[in-house]
Amino acid sequence: LGSLGIVVARVSGSAAGRQLIQGLAPLALAVPALVTSVSMAGSLYFSEVVNYRPCVLCWYQRIAMYSLAIVLVTAAVRRDKSIAPYAMVLAGIGAAISAYHWLLERWPAIDTGSCSADAPCSVPYFEVFGFVSLAFMAFCAFVTVLVFLGVVSRADGATMDAAKPTAVAK
Repeated sequence: LGSLGIVVARVSGSAAGRQLIQGLAPLALAVPALVTSVSMAGSLYFSEVVNYRPCVLCWYQRIAMYSLAIVLVTAAVRRDKSIAPYAMVLAGIGAAISAYHWLLERWPAIDTGSCSADAPCSVPYFEVFGFVSLAFMAFCAFVTVLVFLGVVSRADGATMDAAKPTAVAK
């Protein structure tokens, strides 16, 4: 809901929305770094301590999340926003996989054969409120990364000039 609120604040163009975005701008790298690091630690906890066996789609989500955690923590420490476009691509891929995984948990008939019998993608280990599963939480984490990198990191008016190619003068 927080990510949705940030998007609405950005789209609304209101003074209060701009103020909210400006207030969050200093956290544009720290929040995604924290979210991906906690997600990585959580997935390791569930597989190594609780002994949940990750399915194929869980592994793909882990690839995206773990890569993002390493890159975003490094970027946050260096205060380097130029990583944002690349991290957003990875977060977008992770979000798409998570969304498909969550839908597969709801409607197992849409399985395209990506799952195995010993670690089925269509059976969540747990659900809270009847819909919040690990796949849903991963989706929320990826969306949070996308929102903070795509909306909040541009709040200072800069469009990540370091990430843009510069013209060569002749």
